[in-house]
Amino acid sequence: MYFLFGIFLIICIIFLCLNFYRKKCIIRKICQMSFCQKVCLLNDILDPFGFCYQEREDIVITATDAWQRKFGYQTLYDRTAHSFQMVFDCEPVYFYYEGRTYRIELWKGQYGINIGGEVGIYYAEGILAPEQFDKVRFQSVSDEEMLMIDMTLCHKGQELFAFSQKHWWLAGFCTGKYCEPGDLAMKVSITFQDYEMLRCFVDSLVNMGYQKCDIAVCNLTVTVIFCCPHAHQPKCSCSWITRFSQWKNRIFCRIYLFFTRRFACTLDRILYLYFFLPSFFRKMFLGKRNRRQKCRKKRKAVRLREL
Repeated sequence: MYFLFGIFLIICIIFLCLNFYRKKCIIRKICQMSFCQKVCLLNDILDPFGFCYQEREDIVITATDAWQRKFGYQTLYDRTAHSFQMVFDCEPVYFYYEGRTYRIELWKGQYGINIGGEVGIYYAEGILAPEQFDKVRFQSVSDEEMLMIDMTLCHKGQELFAFSQKHWWLAGFCTGKYCEPGDLAMKVSITFQDYEMLRCFVDSLVNMGYQKCDIAVCNLTVTVIFCCPHAHQPKCSCSWITRFSQWKNRIFCRIYLFFTRRFACTLDRILYLYFFLPSFFRKMFLGKRNRRQKCRKKRKAVRLREL
């Protein structure tokens, strides 16, 4: 018995020593890389997930050619988000323009171990009735129809990041931070193609309950602050599931900060995770991918059962 315990103790000591040596090697490797090398490597790593690194704000953002584009968007994704550790407020704004039904949606909240905000631009052919909005899958706009979007995300009055880009799905994420969605405020400015499209969007905001004094219009740019959502929130009916998801997000944030405590910036922290804990790294960026793919699989399964 004591002999087996001694062997187990020796194995544990050897494992700890090897693990300590491996950590030192990874830290040395990252420290020896130049900033440009780190950025290029991280972008190469993030590209298959549809993201890239934004060095000015030290955040992860969505790429314009992200493969998620082909999936479009629908309300089902919002309803099942809590299953993938995403707890957020959403604000879908629907309006009609040139024979299409547009859906410009805003999101802000907790995405696993990330605080983030998103603006997505989607459309469906034809004029849909309001009761169809939650059932139809909207397509992502083309490159020619992408709009200039400016986003500023604040947590309890403190700015987290601000950036702008012409996009169809602009999103930014601060890694290793935790919040409640209600503590976030997102200032969004969208520059439209013409005045008619702008007017349709503003009218929809007003019909949703936004006051005209809360909406700023300058030329073809509309600015609105997304704080308290006016649209119905398709969250989980069981509040304890949402609380449990947030509890897990808080725990994972602490684990992430503990394991990457040797580094200060997101660039170094993510690279360290990539080398040291690749499975944890993949979990950070597969949320939206899994959510959309699994939702599509569920829908196909339901249709097969109906047949």
